Amino acid sequence: MNNEEGSQVKLVPSDKNRVTFFISGSVTIENSVQVRKEILAKVTSDISVNVVEFDLGGVTVMDSAGIAVLVDVQKYLKEHGFEFHIVSLPSKVSGFLKLVDTHSLLVSKEALRPKKKRNVIEYIGEVTLEALEECRSVVTFLGEIVVALASLIRHPKRMRWDDFFLFVERAGTDALPIVSLLSLLMGLIMAFQAAVQLRQFGANIFVADLVGISILRELGPLLTAIIIAGRSGASFAAEIGTMKVSEEIDALSTMGFKAVSFLALPRILAATFVGPFLTLVGDFVGVFGGLIVGMISLDLSPTAYLEETYTAITFFDLFSGLIKSVAFAVLIAGVGCLRGFQVERSADSVGKKTTSAVVSGIFLIVFADAIFTIIFHYF
Repeated sequence: MNNEEGSQVKLVPSDKNRVTFFISGSVTIENSVQVRKEILAKVTSDISVNVVEFDLGGVTVMDSAGIAVLVDVQKYLKEHGFEFHIVSLPSKVSGFLKLVDTHSLLVSKEALRPKKKRNVIEYIGEVTLEALEECRSVVTFLGEIVVALASLIRHPKRMRWDDFFLFVERAGTDALPIVSLLSLLMGLIMAFQAAVQLRQFGANIFVADLVGISILRELGPLLTAIIIAGRSGASFAAEIGTMKVSEEIDALSTMGFKAVSFLALPRILAATFVGPFLTLVGDFVGVFGGLIVGMISLDLSPTAYLEETYTAITFFDLFSGLIKSVAFAVLIAGVGCLRGFQVERSADSVGKKTTSAVVSGIFLIVFADAIFTIIFHYF
């Protein structure tokens, strides 16, 4: 049947239970509604038909409205028990159709209804399976990182040093202002809080001890790591996830590049490199924040404050903080890259995995910090 806008729908019965629709011409917003009506009218008129085929080889133009009609007809046929097949498709229409998330468009109304409440056993089983799958992903990713690192040690020239220095700039140099500002504020806060109690005993000078030790051993590395997790961890997950959605990672694999070596390793090494330096900056700025409070609020001279700080802290205080910063940076960059590779092919998944990268990174930071604290306390 021809319509006035230039499309043609022709029905050809293949056998008793099968029909084929030959659609030609243009299927656009001007005639898509009429095309849909013609197809559904012909299908429902013959109750013996249960297999419907579409031959779109003659279609010259199909816009988003035409794609919507095709998806809507497919959904209608499947909901009413018909088998649906496309036997011929022009290359232009095929490329356009690949851009459409047909799976989400074909979700039935039943699937959109709230799911029934699960019992405790089902919930425990699902959580266990998810945990096992997560463990498998982590172990696989760690293995690939180790292999990539071993290959880099054997062949240093294969390292993309331009990318490495770019990530050093993004994760390190660009983070200096926010790290310095927050460390300064943390030093101020710690000094004020300590002064409230120590002033009662005339021990204002010991504010320098508390601020220096707490900043170098604990707050400096921890605060810096949280900033790196919020900036670089999220950035790594979003960048790699977006590349996966746009099929750039598939293209790298097709060209023979290993995605982990090409994308993850430079980011992890860059974060590991800048972590201790950012921590050092945070330590010195945090101590300076305490000095400001000591001079203004506690009437301490800069010389007395710095001498007391120098007397209180030890090399181990600084060293333990730097060791923590290296471990924190590896965890943050690693989980950020892992979450990026776990992204599915949708923008929604990029957002979820980016959020997960930050949350997981902060959790791992605090967990690792607790382990380091116990180790340093006893050993």
